Amino acid sequence: MSGNIELLSTTLAAARAEDRAALIAYLPAGFPTVDGGIEAVKAVIAGGADVVEIGLPHSDPVLDGPVIQTADDIALRGGVRIADVMRTVREAYEATGVPILVMTYWNPIDRYGVERFTAELAEAGGAGCILPDLPVQESALWREHAEKHGLATVFVVAPSSQDARLATITAAGSGFVYAASLMGVTGTRASVGAQAQELVGRTRSTTDLPVCVGLGVSNAEQAAEVAGFADGVIVGSAFVKAILDAPDEAAGLDAVRSLAGELAQGVRKR
Repeated sequence: MSGNIELLSTTLAAARAEDRAALIAYLPAGFPTVDGGIEAVKAVIAGGADVVEIGLPHSDPVLDGPVIQTADDIALRGGVRIADVMRTVREAYEATGVPILVMTYWNPIDRYGVERFTAELAEAGGAGCILPDLPVQESALWREHAEKHGLATVFVVAPSSQDARLATITAAGSGFVYAASLMGVTGTRASVGAQAQELVGRTRSTTDLPVCVGLGVSNAEQAAEVAGFADGVIVGSAFVKAILDAPDEAAGLDAVRSLAGELAQGVRKR
């Protein structure tokens, strides 16, 4: 079975055709439970998310700030496994038809086996992977199997990336480019900053892939700001925090659905 890279591409193109940015939501698998995490993904999609990234919880999440680290810890203590990540992808995709990616560090895939991981992700209906710590020059094996199974390979670029490096990264990637808005870890912030707009411009000069911005967006106003210059707005910590702050699971689902609705309006006010 082939993965859903084409669905991802057409979804991002449809948002562009509507003269807006896509809303991309991030939630970790297994948080607050496996079943609860699946319902949370469905809730953000019901609220207006166009694409969802499922985080594979990791014990050493170098890109993630304290909010997502807390959620990962809850998921890991709950015994989440890669099989649960695949189940989350499968059930979310089958219920919604929305492109679902996995965001993961390289070590779990390396241990699990690249062929096994890509085959299972494609079979689950996944659209691809975001791999923040896989160097492009070491990615040939991954890209070979991802391409074979119809999966996107999304690399992360940062404000520190030099132009030549950007060109190397974007030439190797597919689906979209994940532009980190600043140097640092994930988390909500008061402002996204001018660095992100400059990075998007420099990245676009190297590729026709959509450029989507993450790290720091937490409300409709910030989403509208980023949507003014990016093809997609990626929001993670704000959704996770909404669940962490909720008194119970039902309230958490209501909170993420509501937040997705506000952000979906934001990306339409570019």
